[in-house]
Amino acid sequence: MMGYRLDRLAVLIVDDNQHMRGLVRTILESLGVSQIIEARDGAHALEKMGQAPIDLIIADWNMEPTDGLALTRHLRTSPDSPDQFVPVIMLSGHTERARVTLARDAGVTEFMAKPVSARSLYARIVSIIENPRPFVRTNGYFGPDRRRQMLPFEGQDRRKPSGAHAASPRG
Repeated sequence: MMGYRLDRLAVLIVDDNQHMRGLVRTILESLGVSQIIEARDGAHALEKMGQAPIDLIIADWNMEPTDGLALTRHLRTSPDSPDQFVPVIMLSGHTERARVTLARDAGVTEFMAKPVSARSLYARIVSIIENPRPFVRTNGYFGPDRRRQMLPFEGQDRRKPSGAHAASPRG
């Protein structure tokens, strides 16, 4: 399972449940990660990020008072974000499509269902390393490109409906 040396990664675990933080810590240690920082919620995570550079965040969705979704939105869009580009793996026991879409639209890099295993966490980390997605900025979004598949297309105006033609510059 181990193909990468992860010993130089600094990983921030954000979860209000101490036992879950301990479980994720144990998994990361078994994968060779030695720089592990813990935070009890999103606000505490931002505090920790001000103290040391972080390479990866693993955050629970459901926390009080600042959940993982709010943390991700702050990281991606706030002018005082400590790192807009840091990869975020979101953990959640709720895996309904609407929740996954909401997390993706907040700027989450990867989404994982609980319970977490070493194999699944390692797979997400490898995905981030091997398939880094470019960041995109639009009027309502900043974060990793939400498209997972880059399908081939022809022509300049890929988003135009079939049969639509570009307006002539002369009218």
